[in-house]
Amino acid sequence: MTTSPYAVTMERNVAAPMRDGVILRADIYRPQAEGPFPVILTRTPYNKSSLDGSPSPTYETLAAAGYLVVAQDVRGRYASEGEFTPLFAFGYPDIEDGYDSVEWCAQLADSTGDVGIFGNSYGGFTSYCAAFSAAPSLRCVFAEGMTQRLTDFEPHFRPGRRFAWSMCTIAPDIRLKQGLGEPHTKELADQLWERERHKWLWYLPRKDIPDELFGGPVQAEYYRVLMTEAGVDTFQWQDRYPDVRVPVMHRAGWYDRFVRAIDGYTLMAQQAATPAARAGQRVMIGPWGHTSALNVYEGELDFGAAGLVEQTDLLLRWFDYWLKGRATGIMNEGPIRLYILGANVWRNENEWPLARTQYTDYHFHSDGNAQTPRGDGFLCTDLPGEETPDQFVYDPRDPVPSVHLMHDQDGVFDQSVLDSRKDVLVYRAEPLTEPLEVTGEPIVHLYAASSAVDTDFTAKLVDVHPNGFAQNLSYGVVRARYRNGYESPQLLTPGHVYEFTIALNPIANVFQPGHRLRLDISSSDFPNWDRNLNTGSDGYSDATMVSARQTVLHDAAHASRITLPVIPRD
Repeated sequence: MTTSPYAVTMERNVAAPMRDGVILRADIYRPQAEGPFPVILTRTPYNKSSLDGSPSPTYETLAAAGYLVVAQDVRGRYASEGEFTPLFAFGYPDIEDGYDSVEWCAQLADSTGDVGIFGNSYGGFTSYCAAFSAAPSLRCVFAEGMTQRLTDFEPHFRPGRRFAWSMCTIAPDIRLKQGLGEPHTKELADQLWERERHKWLWYLPRKDIPDELFGGPVQAEYYRVLMTEAGVDTFQWQDRYPDVRVPVMHRAGWYDRFVRAIDGYTLMAQQAATPAARAGQRVMIGPWGHTSALNVYEGELDFGAAGLVEQTDLLLRWFDYWLKGRATGIMNEGPIRLYILGANVWRNENEWPLARTQYTDYHFHSDGNAQTPRGDGFLCTDLPGEETPDQFVYDPRDPVPSVHLMHDQDGVFDQSVLDSRKDVLVYRAEPLTEPLEVTGEPIVHLYAASSAVDTDFTAKLVDVHPNGFAQNLSYGVVRARYRNGYESPQLLTPGHVYEFTIALNPIANVFQPGHRLRLDISSSDFPNWDRNLNTGSDGYSDATMVSARQTVLHDAAHASRITLPVIPRD
């Protein structure tokens, strides 16, 4: 049975006191009908209210479906009091504030006392924090576009996304509050970023970047710590999974650097507090980027109409089931719902990694000339024999450019624009005669030496279409000094051969007949990853750069390879 949407009214900047007396403010969207209604909460640093004062269409739609919708500015942002502490800093307040906000929502007039929370990106972070808070009135969570460890997406500094996020999204509101000069709005900051991004991305030494880029000295200090402390997981969620008492939908996209949200599903399905909470976990990964606009594609490929989803429809299916007890079918789709790229279909699974996975090694081969796709590098399952190593020179003054969106978000783009670069080794398989599905987490085992005492190695898995379109699928990086873990950094002995392990992001893709598997090996992907200056310095206080001659070995004693999670085709 369906009902007509309710008319909706909105109350602006309603005060919610936190346990320490700080006031957070929220806009409340109310159905114009006799209640009570369940509450859907979202907590964001990105301005709960639109700039022109008009209501949010998403919040209106949810309210019109019979919910009290509460959109709250997190501590220190826009209308809320306090100091903003970003998610990558120790001491963030979002678990405690999440608890207090949920319980405040439960006591609102016309509330049933049942609360759900949702959000994408930072809103996904605050949603997870609410789950870990174990607030008594919380019934379910819909967390989008967020992973479980800071080190999953920032093992070392990512200047492209971090600087764009700071300058365009976070700093304007802080600059306005502190009486600093323009830009005071995201729109003006976006324009400035497009004009000046190269200045900030290439700025050395990083320690001399002005505080104003980050919104003043207090915020700048958080970023300076981030730039100097690689491998530090400030989330510290590893002991909190037994605190989760509610079902969580973990939603991400294959072209989202936060795609490891799937770990949230596996960890909570194993460790959540009750059998009902463990059984209620769900994960959904589709053909999207880091966005809540699931009805458009970001990049240069169309993955089919089946991959386009209306976010509000998805939210309502989840919340209607858990907050209203309606049979929406969302719990009948399997605990893991994956969109399989290449085949462009949804598929339900029961575990991650998939139990039927056949881990298959594709070995590097060449006669020593694997530079560019015109070289002789190739991939196959045959073991290597006596083969000539490949070499390239990595110059941090001329790094391999990242092929992604303006604000340094991932998307699907033709990587063949990089095919002329001599600092990329390319290993390709023969064109396929049968479909090949790769679903899981690829791992590269790389035997390499460098002339430098520290350097990076990058790996990128690519699906080359018959027309030459080189579709990026997954990537990873290792900083050589951290090859044995962040707890025991060790510089290299120049010329010595080491084995490096590069974990690539999860992926689900069917390589169709006529397509080729391709793996690109290099030492940079900038500004997706910060440049390694090859000097062994901290990369923060130093501006000295040296080139590194890199040698990649692939012989019987040094079997460089990519291990692919191959799924047998029915």
